[in-house]
Amino acid sequence: LEVILNSTPKNYLLENNFPNPFNPSTIITYSLPFDSNVKLTIFNSLGQVIKELISEFQKSGYYEVNFNASEFPSGVYFYSFHASSIDGRQGYLATKKMLLLK
Repeated sequence: LEVILNSTPKNYLLENNFPNPFNPSTIITYSLPFDSNVKLTIFNSLGQVIKELISEFQKSGYYEVNFNASEFPSGVYFYSFHASSIDGRQGYLATKKMLLLK
């Protein structure tokens, strides 16, 4: 996990992973406008959780995390990002698709 900028974003946002398709790793980037509880989870095409990348409190900012899928077979995967501000007033949920080709 890496903080990539020191400024504060205006909105929650989950970016498309890069590269996509990928082999064996890809970068997932997201932004937090508020200090938030964050969960970033990887699912297979059957909707089963295969990896929880992040489950923690994070300060507002821009972040990127590397997902290494070398232990998983080729196929379509989904990454789901859920963030909620500490006061519970702001929240964000997004899911995106990625393709692992070996």
